[in-house]
Amino acid sequence: MQKKPLVSIIMNCLNGSKYLNEAIKSVLDQTYKNWEIIFFDNNSTDQSHLILQKYSEKRIKYFKSKITHTLYKARNLAIKKSKGDLIAFLDVDDWWTKDKLKKQVNFFVNNKAVDVIYSNVFIFDEKKKEKKIYIKGKLITGKITQNLINKYELPILSSVVKKKVFKQIKFDNRFTIIGDFDFFVRLSLVRNISAIQEPLAYYRIHSFNLSKKRIDLNIKELNIWLSEKKKEKKFKSLNFSRLYSLVETLKIQKYFIDRKILKLFFGVLRKFKNLISNF
Repeated sequence: MQKKPLVSIIMNCLNGSKYLNEAIKSVLDQTYKNWEIIFFDNNSTDQSHLILQKYSEKRIKYFKSKITHTLYKARNLAIKKSKGDLIAFLDVDDWWTKDKLKKQVNFFVNNKAVDVIYSNVFIFDEKKKEKKIYIKGKLITGKITQNLINKYELPILSSVVKKKVFKQIKFDNRFTIIGDFDFFVRLSLVRNISAIQEPLAYYRIHSFNLSKKRIDLNIKELNIWLSEKKKEKKFKSLNFSRLYSLVETLKIQKYFIDRKILKLFFGVLRKFKNLISNF
């Protein structure tokens, strides 16, 4: 690998204009300068494209889809547009520390057998304006497939992957929620994954990524994944009990969200009846 490899930064966007400037600025501020942004607009209807037009930066490559794809088909399509030796991922509502790429590229240069490098991240609560460390203990490396199944803690926004990996393993086009999990679990069976222990990125928690709709889809996609993988020979030795427990936990979360919505509905209905009775 050359001393300063080109890093292709995959930015997938679907109506993500609200935080877009902050995400792009965190790339422009990188101390490592040999990068390109592959900005894949997944048929947005907001002002995302107008924000991109403000940047007179040749390293930002804009692509607009005529239809809306699942997130992970959009990721695959964006990777096809890339020219880098290394692939990084940054969604439009997250951002990086300024030394992220420099530290990870240096790691690749000094550890040529590694195919994936990831790091810890900060979780940023948009409502409270507070941050906390995502993973309190030591990040796992090496043969980590069972660890990922037991407790998935490999944030895609902190990862950098060698481009050649995608010739062997791609994201599953069907998925919108669990595509990261599925990709890194399959990759961990055949490739070397390492980690930088410090947080090098910020994952933003806001109202949309906590929605009931995403819980429903998460349950659906995990059930599809489990039904398929338990039949595959290469997964036979792995234990899926923690994953089944996660599905049940998500169902409980969904139940309480449903109850909360129902309670809200009846509260509004009671107020409406009282209003009518006052006429």
